[in-house]
Amino acid sequence: MAGKRTKSAREGIDRNKQYSVSDAVAMVKDRALAKFDETIEVAMNLSVDPRHADQMVRGVVALPNGTGRNVRVAVFARGDKAEEAKKAGADIVGAEDLVEIVNSGKIDFDRCIATPDMMPLVGRLGKVLGPRNMMPNPKVGTVTPDVTTAIAAAKGGSVEFRVEKAGIIHAGVGKASFDVKAIEENVLAFTTAVQKARPSGAKGTFIERVTLSSTMGPGIKVDVASLGEG
Repeated sequence: MAGKRTKSAREGIDRNKQYSVSDAVAMVKDRALAKFDETIEVAMNLSVDPRHADQMVRGVVALPNGTGRNVRVAVFARGDKAEEAKKAGADIVGAEDLVEIVNSGKIDFDRCIATPDMMPLVGRLGKVLGPRNMMPNPKVGTVTPDVTTAIAAAKGGSVEFRVEKAGIIHAGVGKASFDVKAIEENVLAFTTAVQKARPSGAKGTFIERVTLSSTMGPGIKVDVASLGEG
């Protein structure tokens, strides 16, 4: 059955064609045939080499229609800030105890926030959180004294992005159950945020390729010009 489903999902897709963002979204949504609510994913190939500091691309974007995911948030904080984090809906709150839990490899959360005073402690977790793109960072608002706002943003549909070694950025930008307009708005918000994060060292065409897919569905190439990017 899986073979037939894959074959049927690929029917009608021209592998050599780049589709407008609205057509690509509709095609991806129509081909999300799994029995669960598939995530709609965007992958972007950028003309950067992130090994160079002036070509690193990272940031955060609030998707207008949310991600459709239940995001679990961990907060490193003490005292009043820890209490504030709990009231704001953080799933896990702690200090040294939470550092020990994370160091042991138990990571039962999707996003990580820290108050500035906790960073000397949290800095020890770089080898654990760094590869998962979860390390708190002031540039994306996850190192902040305002834990209430940061938690609300994480749970409300903000997505962090960071370019990988091969110059690729990918992220979930909604669910197959979203309507086409909501997915398209999220895709445009995400790609616009990446474009705005263009680093000083990027030369020539910044966004080389964009592909949309669902968790189990085929990739569909998007015409970069339809995203309003050059």
